[in-house]
Amino acid sequence: MKQFTAGPNEAGVRLSRFVEKVTHNLPASLMHKGFRNRRIKVNGKRAAEDYRLCEGDLVELYLNDEFFPAAPAPKKPVSIPRRLQIVYEDEQIALLYKPVHILCHSDRTQDANLVDWFVDYLIAKGEYQPAGGSPFRPALCNRLDRGTEGIVLAAKTYTALRDATALVREDLLTKKYLCVVKGRPPEGVHTAYLLKDEAKNRVKIFRRPAQGRKEIITGIRVLGSKAALSLCEITLFTGRTHQIRAHLAFLGSPLLGDRKYGDTELNAAYPRQRDQLLCAFQLGFSDAIPAESSLAYLCGQTFSLDRCEVLRFWEAFDAADC
Repeated sequence: MKQFTAGPNEAGVRLSRFVEKVTHNLPASLMHKGFRNRRIKVNGKRAAEDYRLCEGDLVELYLNDEFFPAAPAPKKPVSIPRRLQIVYEDEQIALLYKPVHILCHSDRTQDANLVDWFVDYLIAKGEYQPAGGSPFRPALCNRLDRGTEGIVLAAKTYTALRDATALVREDLLTKKYLCVVKGRPPEGVHTAYLLKDEAKNRVKIFRRPAQGRKEIITGIRVLGSKAALSLCEITLFTGRTHQIRAHLAFLGSPLLGDRKYGDTELNAAYPRQRDQLLCAFQLGFSDAIPAESSLAYLCGQTFSLDRCEVLRFWEAFDAADC
């Protein structure tokens, strides 16, 4: 028998989900049987699978030891990753800077990724204990492509993750980007329709709607032009795959350094610029965040990067050509 005490990160979690997280290779049939036979209890009493945990609940699992993960080996003290940059942090969330080439999440390459840096950072601060029996792991609430730098929202608690995910889903976050593009794109708010080719991980933009196409809305403001390039501020009103890169290319102003949707001749003219010049430099929280949200205290607040690779390129480019 194993006992677990629900903490703040388990409050509101469905009991069956909790059991799945704290066990290992437990067949669904045995879990359902455990509920029926009162081998899974909360505060000493039988509980339903859809029961939502409260902080302080004592969960008792009368299951064979083989269905619980072995105790992890002691780990060496974790050092805070030097490259992790915190834009903003409080008890619930953190806004992290993701550099170019760094993944948001781990993949088959096992390359360095932002979420692992964040987890190691919280472990080093003593704010998270992975061996503490909690099914919750600090997580990112949005993501950026490997080749895009900028601000990523991260949750430190289950409640923050739930509510931040709702903000993303309900379009209550304002995201602005900086980019360097070919020529001078048309300013204003532009609507088009995007169709994704899943096999090629590539999208195509169309002027008119049709079956399978998703509406995209992109705001463009030109901040400055120099020679054959422009520095632009982009506002995303929808968040589709490769939206900024593909939409700007469709409008005749592809991103400098973009190898998928970019201009081959333009990229060849700047051989040292091997990365697409795109940065998610600003994240804002809507004034319409519901009062019951745990993140309501962020209503109306906006956070921006002071420096980024896009601005460094633009300033150096101006200096070289003045």
